[in-house]
Amino acid sequence: MRAAVLALALLSLPALAAAAEPDASRERGRTLVQRHCAGCHAVGPQGRSPNPAAPPFRELHKRYPVENLAEALAEGIIVGHPAMPEMRFPPADVNAVIRYLKSVQAKQAASLELPPDDLR
Repeated sequence: MRAAVLALALLSLPALAAAAEPDASRERGRTLVQRHCAGCHAVGPQGRSPNPAAPPFRELHKRYPVENLAEALAEGIIVGHPAMPEMRFPPADVNAVIRYLKSVQAKQAASLELPPDDLR
């Protein structure tokens, strides 16, 4: 009986690890936007942006599909005002940022599908 329980536990480890990966990716995205974007944008599910001209990240879906930011995050976001720096992220970080952004969209966008963990 013990062997069967141990075998079942060992077999479920890969599934548990796979389930934890999206959370780790989303947390990495939160860390990145907190570090690079929170000086101007509200990056969480509530609160005001420190810069009133910077949209809260939870409302980006009202402007365009959040996944459309993936290419700009990879190649460099360039906007029409000098205060925002150009940023480029490697593919894993792009995916993490998109996962995080989708996770904080306002409730009316709760049905947004999260991207796969790997954009390669």
